[in-house]
Amino acid sequence: MKDPTVGLALGSGGARGFAHLGVLKVLHEANIPVHCIAGSSMGALVAAFYATGMDMERLYKIANAFKRKYHLDVTVPKMGFVVGERIKELVRVFTHGKNIEDLMIPIAIVTTDLRTGEKVVFREGPVAEAVRASISIPGIFVPESFNGRLLVDGGVVDRIPVSVARDLGADIVIAVDVSRVKTNAEIGSIFDVILQSLDILQEELVKHREIASDIMIRPHVEAFSSRAFKNIAEIIAIGEEEGRKHLPKIQATIENWKEQHHEKE
Repeated sequence: MKDPTVGLALGSGGARGFAHLGVLKVLHEANIPVHCIAGSSMGALVAAFYATGMDMERLYKIANAFKRKYHLDVTVPKMGFVVGERIKELVRVFTHGKNIEDLMIPIAIVTTDLRTGEKVVFREGPVAEAVRASISIPGIFVPESFNGRLLVDGGVVDRIPVSVARDLGADIVIAVDVSRVKTNAEIGSIFDVILQSLDILQEELVKHREIASDIMIRPHVEAFSSRAFKNIAEIIAIGEEEGRKHLPKIQATIENWKEQHHEKE
């Protein structure tokens, strides 16, 4: 009996995106294979690290050591406050300077061309540059110049890249949304203004992604700031908890797919 190709669509959400790791750990422990991953912004960062073949324990350690001061290099604003070279170097080190096509599972990294408004999906080329482009929140990070394009955050055009996971060949797409709008959020800086505005703008679009995916997992991380890298262990634990709740549905979806395709054979 043929097994389905299981793909993940990991959405953007800044620090809240560490919840993706919790979901990945639960799938790993339940022996649910992940054949491919499409990621936007923080989802792209998690996808790249996971696809290097790092074990979950190491991934958790890296996540918990992820402090803002280590990866943000602040500049005088022209096109953004953060240069982004530090985070690019960090990604390069942890992914051993690899190209996307050399990773252990196929991944797709979603970015946005700021000049044309197009969605630009990387399925090959250097991991570090693609991830750096995908996490470039407009107004905060300086856009990434790559191959003549000026690239920013993938979440601008495709916050939860379900269709991209399908393009990678996924029969079943498990989507993870960590971008719910934080209501009554404390707005105290330009970063808060930009991030909250992006969350609000995306809210409607995300509803359509739910219909397109087979399973939508929404870890309840809206209480956390997307820019404060403080409660990482808690955010990961919420991802685990929500992932566990969806396990029966994921397993049932895989079994149903197998049965339907067995009948057709």
